Formats: sequence, structure tokens, C-alpha cells
Amino acid sequence: MIRVLAIDDEPLALQQLAAYIRKMPFIELCGECFSALEAQELMEKDLVDAIFCDINMPDLNGMDFVRQLVAPPLVVFTTAYAEYAIEGFRVNAVDYLLKPFGMQDFQRAALRVKEQYDLRMNSSLQSSPAPSSAQSPGSPSVKDDTIFVKTDSRTVRISISDIRYVEAMSEYLKLHLDSQPRPLITLLSMKKMEDFLPSTFMRIHRSYIINLQKVLEVNKNRVIMGPDEYLPIGENYRNQFNDYLDGKVLTK
Repeated sequence: MIRVLAIDDEPLALQQLAAYIRKMPFIELCGECFSALEAQELMEKDLVDAIFCDINMPDLNGMDFVRQLVAPPLVVFTTAYAEYAIEGFRVNAVDYLLKPFGMQDFQRAALRVKEQYDLRMNSSLQSSPAPSSAQSPGSPSVKDDTIFVKTDSRTVRISISDIRYVEAMSEYLKLHLDSQPRPLITLLSMKKMEDFLPSTFMRIHRSYIINLQKVLEVNKNRVIMGPDEYLPIGENYRNQFNDYLDGKVLTK
């Protein structure tokens, strides 16, 4: 699923743009912003694959906003002024929507975003792996009890003991941390993370790796990690987890 941000200072235009985004099956609307500054703040906290961004906005216009991004996502500009089209493509915009635009025009732009997104993903998957003695470019790097992961345009240090559980989301991982209310999202494979984490972590499902020291309760085929955090135990992982549990359960 392609995570998309909608940015427009006009409420009705933003509402219409968000409605179009929600109709596309391969796009997830992860935020609606009334300004580039609001979008910038959101993108520092969460991973965004693409933005549909108005150009004429107060404080910081869409063109300047995209230019200042260190690692910009895929960009589709929306504006009522046709003269911005050439300038938009100079900053490597995927497409340009001239207001007022309809669903057909939006769908064309969304499909171009998907095409470019798929190309990026395929290129990442097909790149040669680094030698085993070195870290590959997209992998976390370790030092003592911390790892570094890339999220958006940042490289963030994380304490391994701070990780409650890891959740797979398509090509991305969500790292659920004790220290942050929202998960950290990074482009990384589940297998690479599983191999990297110490023995205090265990994979219990194709989509979940848990910190065994953070388990609050096991209820039938679910592991409870926190309030409203009920993780399923997959069939292929049940025996391994039950063996661990049997070794920890106190009996007569």
C-alpha cells in the first residue's frame, strides 16, 4: 500500500483530493494538511511514499517545500496555474494536475505514482546484497544495545530494549516502541530484522516479532503486549513459542 499525504490550503480542495485518494485501492491516505509546514512536521514523524501537493500556499509554497526536502517522496503537484507545469517537472514531479480536475485525471496521476513506486521497490529488491561481513545500505546497523534505522530522511538510533514488537506492513516494518506513542516505520525486510535482533526476540507470526520480555499475557492463540495490542500466534510459529512458554511457566 502506497502511503500518501494530501496538502492544500483550501478546505474544499483538500476535501475533494482526500476523497479521490480514498477511492484508489492501492493508496492509503495517511494525512491531510492545510500547509507545507504542517506536512513537514508530519513527515518528520511518519513515513510517506508520495504527496499530492498544492503549489500556491501561504508561508511556504509547494514548490519550495519539495525543493528543501533531502529525500523527497514521489510528488504530484496540484494548482490552478498552468504556468507552473514546466517548473514542476524540473523538480522531478511525477505528474501535474490542473485545477479543477476530475476523478479521471486524478486516476491517471495516481497510476503514474504507482508505476514509479513499483519501480523503486523492484530496484531495491534487485540490488545486490552486501557481503556478509558488512552492513547492506538498507539494513540497521548495531552498536552495543542500540540499532540505527532509516525512516523518511532521518537515521534514528533505537535502544533494542525499547522495542516492544515489530510488525510487517508490505515492504515496510513498524517498530512499536515503549518510548513513543506512534510506531517508527522503516523500509526493511522482516527476515533481516529477525536475523538481527537478539534471542530475547521471537517471531510468533509471519507479521510479528515480539520482545519476549514485554509479554504481558498469553490468552489462547494471542499474545497480549499492551492495551488493545493482541497479536496472533501463527501456526508455523506456535510450537517454538509454546516451548519457550513451557520453560517459563511455574508449576508444582
